[in-house]
Amino acid sequence: MTVFVHRLRVRYNECDQQGVVFNGHYLFYYDTAITELWRDRVGPYQETVSRGFDIVVAEATLRYRSAARFDELVDIAMPVAHLGTTSMIVRPEFRVGDRLVADGEIRHVFVDPSTLVKKPMPDDLRAALSGSA
Repeated sequence: MTVFVHRLRVRYNECDQQGVVFNGHYLFYYDTAITELWRDRVGPYQETVSRGFDIVVAEATLRYRSAARFDELVDIAMPVAHLGTTSMIVRPEFRVGDRLVADGEIRHVFVDPSTLVKKPMPDDLRAALSGSA
């Protein structure tokens, strides 16, 4: 299975006074991309929650390499780099064409949605996500 890629267009209000995407928006972009990865590989996210599983961000690291600007198309590659017992790591890459704009590592922990207590990842989700690297 190939790495999932989500494409979005930079909106004017996402840019700062220098005319580039404000750094905080990359986490919003990532959130959109993880939702679309989930929809593509697992199904609607709400179905996972209704089964008693949710994911929360435990750690996020982003490195800014160059600037994305208004109206550019940003492709967000979403390789799942690690699937642990209760966690997963995604190493997103944000690109405009061939130019690397930002990259990083986001660690999610699987939890019970009502208690937020860690719980093991179900086998069917592991199988669906393991092909995303």
